Amino acid sequence: MRSTMLLFALLLLVCGSTHAACVDTVVLVHGNTGSPSDFQATHDLLRQRGYSESQIIAPSWGNGLCAACNDHNGSEETPVREAILDALASSCTGKIDVIGHSMGATLAAHEIDVMGAAGSVNTFIGIAGAFHGLWSCGTYPFNVATSTCGAWGLSVNSPLLNGMQGHRFGTKMYSFKSYADEINCYGGVCLVYGVHTSQIQGETASYTFPYGHYGLLWYTATQQVNLL
Repeated sequence: MRSTMLLFALLLLVCGSTHAACVDTVVLVHGNTGSPSDFQATHDLLRQRGYSESQIIAPSWGNGLCAACNDHNGSEETPVREAILDALASSCTGKIDVIGHSMGATLAAHEIDVMGAAGSVNTFIGIAGAFHGLWSCGTYPFNVATSTCGAWGLSVNSPLLNGMQGHRFGTKMYSFKSYADEINCYGGVCLVYGVHTSQIQGETASYTFPYGHYGLLWYTATQQVNLL
């Protein structure tokens, strides 16, 4: 009897260690000229919380050497769209969670929007996104010489951003913002028409941290994962 109980306990241990819990597959979308490794802290914490590697998808997108070349249209879209489709196809819950940083936040939101996938996204987190544009990019159609600041980019009042206002990118939407963000608050101005540019219209909640543009991603892994 004792040997039978020990064998049963061993089987439970083995099964528990080889089968991940049924959780939403998570898509992590890096920013302009970034890489999936920018989400290393988030990835590691997800693994500690029981997510398997197959439940974490982090696409690489854009020209990593030319920030001004990237926008939200064309080749930049493909890896992110495919990652979302792969996540939806593989998620055991039928839902996914999406976390984007900087331009990856607006790019992920755009893909969810054009795919009509918001109903399949349980949680969307935009970290240091410029959902209302960047004053450093000018006001469309003026002073938008680069792709990143053009019609498909992050100029204030760009057709891309205006077209996404008021749209949903998930059942729950959160923004992480900072007033010390050296990119989104270039020149010391974070607000666009009275709203912090990182906030998402219709969001569930917005969280403010004392970090810079990249610190908002690197130092908030616990807060990110706790929201999923």
